[in-house]
Amino acid sequence: MPEFVNGLPLHALVVHAVVVLLPIACLGVIAIALRSSWRARYGGLVVLVTTVATAAVPVATESGDNLVRRLGDPGEHAELGDTLLWFALPLLAAAVALYVLQRRVARADIPASPTAADRPRVGSSPLTLFVAGVAVVIAGANLVQVYRVGDSGARVVWQGVQNTPAQDR
Repeated sequence: MPEFVNGLPLHALVVHAVVVLLPIACLGVIAIALRSSWRARYGGLVVLVTTVATAAVPVATESGDNLVRRLGDPGEHAELGDTLLWFALPLLAAAVALYVLQRRVARADIPASPTAADRPRVGSSPLTLFVAGVAVVIAGANLVQVYRVGDSGARVVWQGVQNTPAQDR
């Protein structure tokens, strides 16, 4: 894996993908957990965004490890960053579970025969409600952890900048 892209550390670039995509994935998971009509319409997109966000986490972690070898240990930031994948993976599992459960319901609603058209529509099953509740909790935990990781990283990078006098040019 390259350490730099156009002179910038890869970590600084990939981190922005995680900081943007993972919260969007969390909001998407919350949305499809709360609205079954959105689950049917946007579930596949939420799974895709969550997959890309989850895949970006180990790239950010590895590129951060490369940066540590050059700049030194960022302390708490590295420790928190190493935990983020263990938050993102359950989020991905929850998104996939909601999508699969919705697809099962959609298949069950398709009339197989003229008499099946008279059958009442399948509502949210207790399993779907449980998975949706767990998904919301997981998404909330991810949002908190992304904030914690990002805040600790920003503190490492920008610590002391506010006390640095501006230079006249």
